[in-house]
Amino acid sequence: MNYDENLARERRKDEHVDLALGLKRDSESHFDQLIFVHHSLPNIDWNDVDLQVQLSHFTLKTPIYINAMTGGSKRTGTINGELAKVAQATGMAMAVGSQHAGLRNEAVVDTYKIVRRYNPDGIVFANVGADVPEHLALKAIDMLEANALQIHINVPQELVMPEGGREFSTWLSGIENIVKQVEIPVIVKEVGFGMSSNTIAQLKNVGVKYVDVSGRGGTNFIGIENERRQKKEYDYLKTWGQTTPIALLEAHKFMEDMTIFASGGIRNPLDIIKALSLGASATGIARPVLKLIHDEGADSAIKEMLSWQDQLRTIMTMLGATNIYELRNAPLLITKDVREWCELRGIEVKPFAQRKWKHDSTF
Repeated sequence: MNYDENLARERRKDEHVDLALGLKRDSESHFDQLIFVHHSLPNIDWNDVDLQVQLSHFTLKTPIYINAMTGGSKRTGTINGELAKVAQATGMAMAVGSQHAGLRNEAVVDTYKIVRRYNPDGIVFANVGADVPEHLALKAIDMLEANALQIHINVPQELVMPEGGREFSTWLSGIENIVKQVEIPVIVKEVGFGMSSNTIAQLKNVGVKYVDVSGRGGTNFIGIENERRQKKEYDYLKTWGQTTPIALLEAHKFMEDMTIFASGGIRNPLDIIKALSLGASATGIARPVLKLIHDEGADSAIKEMLSWQDQLRTIMTMLGATNIYELRNAPLLITKDVREWCELRGIEVKPFAQRKWKHDSTF
């Protein structure tokens, strides 16, 4: 029997969805090691809180976006349509999964284009890998009339994936070429292993302005690809990489010059507020929305995501922050393992705890 590469790719897309839904999330999170200082008099009203995010190239209605998940098969096209309905109803930006399948097989292009049909006016991110040449990156953007392009970097996933890539020496130069050719923002995104300050410096040097540090703690692509291996011999690598709080702290010195997004292991609105307080401009979630759609349908996902936005306003009111930028003044204690990492990496943690709250009187 002849090997059908397109059919194998479609099957892999469906396997990824099933494994993502089935894998258990870590019971402990580094987000729990970040603690806000409570002040009893916030001096603002709940209705004062504005969730909008003003970026250089577009405005996000909310700091939560639906991160890259899927596309490339009939089933995943249906999922993308449901995700687009959620994005449209909640004002959330949305990224599609890797468009490599659509770039190689015209028959599955509609599994990505469906996003624009259900979400014609929303903010949509296209998605390609770092090995894609510039002309295909432009084709991926056109496929979605995209507002931004995600370039995903996923070396550990590729190495553990049975049929994955093994050549990465041209990735950085490939990213540089795409940044020079593309007129919309290019967001370089990890896929769940976190970024280091060294990586972000490399990206900045080739002209990248946006990154998604996407840390460990959410969908584990080493775990997913290892489950697809016959011997499952890479189980010991399941804790590889930096968590999202650590990746944000690694990114902190770049935040004046670059826009930093955060995703990976976001469990609830408090995790989002902590990520924003560490300097993220927006936060991406994937599995929480996917699971809601799978278990209860798009209507339930819409209700839950609107509830999350209300909960963001509640927490921001408690912190006296009328917008996400004021969250960066909220005193935040960095403790335990996260603090130890920072101490060993030369990242100062005391300034976060000693931030001057905007409502402080002189004393």
